[in-house]
Amino acid sequence: MNWGMKNRISRIIKPGTGRCVMLAVDHGYFQGPTTGLANLGKTVAPLLPYADALMITRGAIRNWIDPAAEIPIILRVSGGQSILKELSNEIITTNIEDAIRINASAITCSVYVGGEYERETIDNLSKLVDEGEKYGIPVLAVTAVGKEMARDARYLGLASRICVEIGAHMVKTYYTEDFEQVVEACGKVPVVIAGGKKLPEIEALHMTYHAISDGATGVDMGRNIFQSDNPVGMIQAVRAIVHEGKSVDEAYGIYQRSKR
Repeated sequence: MNWGMKNRISRIIKPGTGRCVMLAVDHGYFQGPTTGLANLGKTVAPLLPYADALMITRGAIRNWIDPAAEIPIILRVSGGQSILKELSNEIITTNIEDAIRINASAITCSVYVGGEYERETIDNLSKLVDEGEKYGIPVLAVTAVGKEMARDARYLGLASRICVEIGAHMVKTYYTEDFEQVVEACGKVPVVIAGGKKLPEIEALHMTYHAISDGATGVDMGRNIFQSDNPVGMIQAVRAIVHEGKSVDEAYGIYQRSKR
């Protein structure tokens, strides 16, 4: 890796702990004004002090995020289909020049291994990696999962390893039983888990704890934070597990106390 690539990754994955808490708020690119993100700026502002990076689209940045905010941006650059269509039929929606103008610390796209448009999304990733290498911008590959796809270690290990082989610098995937096998499949490439659907807070914290214990570098959570009844307390609790090594009970206590 060149100096710029390493520097950008160190903004996201904190050198002090080697871990990260990403906040995903890019759901609107295919879900529209989903619950919790109708007013994205109002939702995100109180969470920024506790996030290591913000995963977001260029339109959302320009509409709702203060340019003075000191937060590394992971820029979503793929899309093209809504929840009303086949989601795997994605294209690259943002060119590298706009990512540079936004001062993105990383760029990201989804890869649908096993999806109808698998080859096209892998091609998207390949092109992004080429552009990222050219300008020193790391690429986070997201292993997207369709409704009919299994979320087990065999499948997620396959999808994640393909992303690594294509050249991704970081991988975002789902937590599952035997998750250490998924981490091992990625070699030295950092793996973060997706939060997925909204869970009860204690379950989301258990998932975070087990993922970190199994070798994940961190989490990229969205709905399990901004759809919580206490978003600030929840992100603080997640952060306590990821960066401070707190137990689930200790983290849940942080979440509960901050509600008072």
